[in-house]
Amino acid sequence: MAKVREKRIHWTDAFQCTRLRCVNRGRPCHLSQLMALAIAWVLVGASCLHAQQSSPTEYEVKAAYLYNFGKFIEWPAKVTAASEFFPICVLGEDPFGASFDATIASESINGKKVVVKRITKPQDAVSCRILFISSSEESRLKEILATLDNTSVLTVSDISQFTRRGGMIRFVTEANRVRFEVNLTTAEHAGLTLSSQLLKVAISVRRSSQAGD
Repeated sequence: MAKVREKRIHWTDAFQCTRLRCVNRGRPCHLSQLMALAIAWVLVGASCLHAQQSSPTEYEVKAAYLYNFGKFIEWPAKVTAASEFFPICVLGEDPFGASFDATIASESINGKKVVVKRITKPQDAVSCRILFISSSEESRLKEILATLDNTSVLTVSDISQFTRRGGMIRFVTEANRVRFEVNLTTAEHAGLTLSSQLLKVAISVRRSSQAGD
């Protein structure tokens, strides 16, 4: 996983650029400004710089995606009222490192301060809003998803066939860009409402939670 973190790719996705500097007359482009842009442009339009680096790493991009998913998804009212924080969790080996915390430091979603948590047991994920399941957990993916079956946790991973196996959002890489696919049935079963704008830019939207369908 360390080799993946070190890999740098030429990304061109402004949606992926949380706390990156957009090419916008030299001015910083903060999250609130990014969200105000047209979604299609935000997702595929602007070139970005991360500090002095021209190319953020793959997992810096994925970290920013995880944050931004929270902007385009609604959770049940009982979930949003349960905590003053918005926990984004990583289960298993952490491929993000300290850059994850730095990417979303001091940010908030719907008035809730975002916090990053690393967990080792699927039972600890029930209080998370968004859960990234590391590829290190592939062998027990069925157990993890079963544990979360009656919760409203958004599950995200880059494990192969993740959405076919009951996960909600899977990262994929196409033409040196991180993109994503969605299992809408699974997300709706968990009580989550995904913005139609978000679904429009997914590379695919599945409407079945059955493996292999």
